[in-house]
Amino acid sequence: MDELTTLQLTKFVTFKSGNETYGIKIDYVNEIIAYQEITEVPECEDYMKGLINLRGKIVPVIDVRIRFKQEPVPYTDRTCIIVIQYKQNTVGLIVEKIAEVVELAEENIIPSPSIGKADHAQNKYVYAIGKMGNEVKLLLDPDRLLNDDDFIGIEQEALEPAEVEKEA
Repeated sequence: MDELTTLQLTKFVTFKSGNETYGIKIDYVNEIIAYQEITEVPECEDYMKGLINLRGKIVPVIDVRIRFKQEPVPYTDRTCIIVIQYKQNTVGLIVEKIAEVVELAEENIIPSPSIGKADHAQNKYVYAIGKMGNEVKLLLDPDRLLNDDDFIGIEQEALEPAEVEKEA
């Protein structure tokens, strides 16, 4: 085997949140769409912004900044929604702006350090660090990012209006 076939590359969609660059495996990403109107769902966690209608499919949407306990910022024309597949569900992640798609070799992906986790809540969502030259990308794990209990609650809220429409 030559060197190119043994080198394992993984692609990540990267985005900015505050001063940091985060990445999510492209395998999870269905599409990236412009920010659109969101229907709020009452009594959800503050980071659960609500629901969007994506070509007839109801998709729950969360704001990544708020999930990371960062100060919210106004949405702009650079604000995007990364639509990901999480287990059997589709979820939208509101991000400030998309940075780029990057490829990282296995040797440039290292486990997330355990320091500072008590002080920096967003670290619990990071499973690894991607090294690119002098830059660092914080690689997110959707299982950690999307709390099952919170997600199930909004998923049930999303189903109730659809069930009402079928009965009408």
